[in-house]
Amino acid sequence: RRVRRLEYEAFEPLAIKELRSELGLSPPPFAQLLRVDVETVRNWEQGRREPTGPARALMTVIRRDPTHVLRALAAA
Repeated sequence: RRVRRLEYEAFEPLAIKELRSELGLSPPPFAQLLRVDVETVRNWEQGRREPTGPARALMTVIRRDPTHVLRALAAA
């Protein structure tokens, strides 16, 4: 079986804030969902840092299919 390589999306500060808003989450629960510190989310949203690694991958799949990803995370 062939595994398709996931192309990670770029996340500008406004895009992160919009994704969080679309999910109906404030910064603390969004940070908890991504397993990062709330200060990290604030730094991303203010353009001081950019998401990398697992957080960027998770935001990519959440953006593409929020319903299924959030359901899977809630069951974990």
